[in-house]
Amino acid sequence: MFASDQHFAIHPALPGTPALGDEGAANHTRFCADYRQHGVEFFVYGRSEYHGGDAPKRYPARQTLEASRAIARAHGLADDATVFAQQRPETIDAGVFHNDVIAVGNGDVLFCHEQAFVDQPAVCDVLRGKLAQRGGELRVIEVPAHDVSVNDAVSSYLFNSQLLTRGDGRQLLVVPRECRENAKVARYLDTLIASGGSIADVLVFDLRESMKNGGGPACLRLRVVLNEAELAQVTPSVWLDERLHAQLVAWVGRHYRDRLGADDLADPQLLNECRTALDELSTLLKLGSVYDFQR
Repeated sequence: MFASDQHFAIHPALPGTPALGDEGAANHTRFCADYRQHGVEFFVYGRSEYHGGDAPKRYPARQTLEASRAIARAHGLADDATVFAQQRPETIDAGVFHNDVIAVGNGDVLFCHEQAFVDQPAVCDVLRGKLAQRGGELRVIEVPAHDVSVNDAVSSYLFNSQLLTRGDGRQLLVVPRECRENAKVARYLDTLIASGGSIADVLVFDLRESMKNGGGPACLRLRVVLNEAELAQVTPSVWLDERLHAQLVAWVGRHYRDRLGADDLADPQLLNECRTALDELSTLLKLGSVYDFQR
């Protein structure tokens, strides 16, 4: 996808050790005044391997401070352009396994629950100060616990959402249908839109199948900001259009069974079918060997 080493740098993954637990974009947000300008990189971790401190007791903290700092070093990020914040351990124990289950950011807006971070007022102050150095003014929309509990946030995936910038500069919040089915969350969203603040509208999608597998709109949140020259260097076959959509639908029809049962999982032919499908997909998208891709 990003084959040009003149325009892109692909960093190796961190070593696979608990001390460097890293789950990527689910725990990272970039704030900026404008996408084309330098911004502030916000890393959220659950525990520190070597510095101690509080940690969740019921569920594991899946992102470490050490991993976040290692990523920042590998990417050459300046200290005055990075902020590291710890998730509240009790919030993790309530089911917030990633930061994107309790907070979402876009541009100069941070939309979060009031119980998202340890020492949250200080975290917001540091973010605000560093973004101001880059010409931005951080706007924090903090959802009170008395309006939406952490349990309501987790069950509805209110923050596992997408914030998208509209043409008029205000933002659109994309949420799963569960947010309208939870009375407290629905009431809060109505109040939020009526306030006339940074978030102008809410768009609701039925993502029931994805939600059952733990994935809401935030699973599409990995963003890569590209200028025109960089955009021209992206492998063109990865952009979804009507033609590619039709090819992918036909590909699924050719290769995948319409249902899976326990007996199918014991069938060696299923493995061969999947390998054949992936080989064809790599050819279709012109992405090279699927086995290299998997490695």
